[in-house]
Amino acid sequence: MNSDLNYKKAIELLENVSSSEGFLASAQDVSNYKRVWARDGVICGLAALASGDEKLIETFRKTVETIANNQHYNGTIPSNVMTNGDEVAVSYGGLAGRVDAVTWFVIGVCQYAYYTKDSTFVAKYSTAIEKCLALLEAWEFNNKGLLYVPLSGNWADEYITDGYVLYDQLLRIWALKSYNHFVQDDLITAKIIVITEQLEINFTPDSGGEKYHERAYHEILIQKYMPCSFSPAGYKNQFDAFANSLALFLNIGSYDFQSKIVAHSISLKNKMKMKLLPAFWPPIQETDLDWNLLKNNCKYEFRNYPNEFHNGGSWSMVNGFYALALLSKGKKKEATEILTAINAANAVDNFSFYENFNSETEEPNGVPFCAWSGAATVLVHQSLYTNFKFLV
Repeated sequence: MNSDLNYKKAIELLENVSSSEGFLASAQDVSNYKRVWARDGVICGLAALASGDEKLIETFRKTVETIANNQHYNGTIPSNVMTNGDEVAVSYGGLAGRVDAVTWFVIGVCQYAYYTKDSTFVAKYSTAIEKCLALLEAWEFNNKGLLYVPLSGNWADEYITDGYVLYDQLLRIWALKSYNHFVQDDLITAKIIVITEQLEINFTPDSGGEKYHERAYHEILIQKYMPCSFSPAGYKNQFDAFANSLALFLNIGSYDFQSKIVAHSISLKNKMKMKLLPAFWPPIQETDLDWNLLKNNCKYEFRNYPNEFHNGGSWSMVNGFYALALLSKGKKKEATEILTAINAANAVDNFSFYENFNSETEEPNGVPFCAWSGAATVLVHQSLYTNFKFLV
């Protein structure tokens, strides 16, 4: 199957964004993307592991090293690093710090070590990882199990999610599970149980236990999927495709509720013109209460028009993880359909691998030759045709 043109082009893109410091976010000469990003770099690195390509796997190792070498003394992982000769520019986030840089870093180290069967790689970065885990504990603030994430604090950095953001809790579980595979720590095992219980209490329907926000929980009426976030101001109920995919992938929630998430996601995907899940749905419109929050959350230019970018846009990268979630539930046919749709999106304009698309008009948005768009093809292709599996 590796003769597949879409797969070849995706591998070529990952080769083109490989640098001496690690994976760059895009092959396009755009300053902010000509950097090694923690999140983007690890996702590209996971694709490298799936590919089995030794040169790409080596670039993944360099990515992790670059990120680790620039960890802040308090444990914060850089959002991105740019190196230019002897000059190094490090960003820990823009309008807010990036919580998911921390969890992706831990996942990256452990998945690399697991695939290469090199536990010394985890040992090498154990101090860095322990700092990350301590920082995540501090970011709970109330010591009740769930991270409190600032607005603009993760990959959806111009969207409306804040507070107890579903996506970040799930990444933390994956990071803890990945690390615990190597260290077998009873405290980490207990922490995973606590976080999982809190997710099921606060993000799934008809759950027992003491809620963080009892009144808001009963007002939201959770039915077909986990809401994207909640805070002292209440719940935000958009369907977060990335987060719900991670929930399925990590097997969080009852069997019946996970089945409802799968059914809802497939139904939504089938209604979309590109046959891809939108990042968040439904889109926030100018008449909605959250529009002011959305329109002001941008550092440079506003990109979150309805059906675009985070606000209902379609991303190959997000759908890559959705396909992995479908495979984890035995939905091979549906995962294959998602790969076909990802490949069609990536092939637009002679394989321009756009960042995302307007889900209504199908017009491309964002940066072309976006590395993690190519990574999506590789992740799903190898999971389907070589039975590649990550450490979960």
